[in-house]
This record gives sequence, structure tokens and C-alpha cells, in this order.
Amino acid sequence: MKITVQTTVKAPMDRVWSAYTTPADIKQWNTASDDWHTTQAAVDLRVGGAFSSRMEAKDGSFGFDFAGTYTRIVPNALIVYAFGDRTGQVEFLADGAGAVTVRVSFDAETTHPVEQQRQGWQAILNNFAKHVEAHP
Repeated sequence: MKITVQTTVKAPMDRVWSAYTTPADIKQWNTASDDWHTTQAAVDLRVGGAFSSRMEAKDGSFGFDFAGTYTRIVPNALIVYAFGDRTGQVEFLADGAGAVTVRVSFDAETTHPVEQQRQGWQAILNNFAKHVEAHP
């Protein structure tokens, strides 16, 4: 089953793309709640290149790695990736009025309920939009 979340970011496409693909930015926005943070991020933005991020509870009680491999890159438009036996894609859609819709679709996993996954990924995407708009 695919899950899709999206947000609209009021910023130029170049800034949106950069914030989504730059480790220093990723560490600032890649969290679903204030009690978590991303402590490490790496991006090798090319087909066959790897990406990874380390998310941890701020109290140190839990953490996990999210990692995969890029399978298709269209600059300022599309990122497709594989992570484990699942796939995901990020679409960047300019609206012509100075905003960009960022749409993330991914294969659901079976450990957590679909709605919990949707809410978590949506919260991360909402943080992404806030970060980009606060740091133009």
C-alpha cells in the first residue's frame, strides 16, 4: 500500500530542492515532534548514491536510522529511492506563483498502523515547510 503526504512551501524551487537534499538542512527539519531530533544526515544525490539520517529521541531513550539508495533524480522535480524492500518518491511541483508543492509517496510498512505512518511523515513534511519558509 502506498501512502502519500504533501505540503506547499512558499519559497523558490531552488531553495526547496536545496533544503530537501542538503544534510545541514535535513538535520534541522527531519523530525515528527519536538522531543526528537536528527543527529546525522548524509546525501550522495545521484542515481546509485546513498542517503541516511539518524533520528533519536532527545532523552536518548530510542533512535533509528533511515537509509536508502537513489534510483532516479530529476533536479528540481523528482527524487525516487529504495529503502529496504520499499520504495518512495518525492515530487517537487512549482505552482507558478512562487510556491512549491512537495508530495511524498512511499510504501507502507507492516509494523505500525497506516494512519500513524501517514501522520508521522506528514509532521516531518510540515516541519520541512516551516524550516524552508523561516530560512529563505
